[in-house]
Amino acid sequence: MLLLTSCTTASSRSMPYGAWRLGFFAPDYMEVWIETANVLDNSGYVIFEAGRGIPSMTYPRAFSKGIPEVFKGDPKGWPERPGWGAGKYVKRADLPKELYIRWQSLLEPQIYHARIDIPESTREIMRRGEKTFCRFDAKWIIDYRKAIVIGLAPGGIVKVWVTGPCLSPIEVTRVQAKIDPTGPSDGLSGGKFVQPSAESKAYVEKFGIPYGSW
Repeated sequence: MLLLTSCTTASSRSMPYGAWRLGFFAPDYMEVWIETANVLDNSGYVIFEAGRGIPSMTYPRAFSKGIPEVFKGDPKGWPERPGWGAGKYVKRADLPKELYIRWQSLLEPQIYHARIDIPESTREIMRRGEKTFCRFDAKWIIDYRKAIVIGLAPGGIVKVWVTGPCLSPIEVTRVQAKIDPTGPSDGLSGGKFVQPSAESKAYVEKFGIPYGSW
């Protein structure tokens, strides 16, 4: 453990920042529950549950109640400029080499899992600083794409971008996940999924799931 920790700390010094961020989002109404997101970093160190829980989503709105008369969200396709998603910084680790994600797609419902390879070319993008004008403080700065953002859609579609606070996102890969036959919570929940909101259920009952748009 001491050797792994010291190697990881030394390796992370090659990054021009102290930690990188892992974030998740899902299309409108296509609710997801992430059971686990594990990271294998470039030094061979494994971080378990680097992500878990509910990803970010524009609709339904937080604290919304009941079913609206008009559905304002549109789950079709991916945004041109995805945000950072819900997540956290991965500290005391090098840049990732591989990600493993297992999640519940609540509106299908289905369990998916996927392994996402992060090649050296992507890590090079994350290390590369770019001069950019940052609107947050109205200054020219050197910024880095230190965030990996993952979109999770029905059908097991996974899309991955790298982005920075003041830099535009770059799409780096798209992955088709596999169905996990063990069921929710590795088969320990008796087949019970996390339940989606009434608003999302009502949207799907009315419009269906737009497979093929992701």
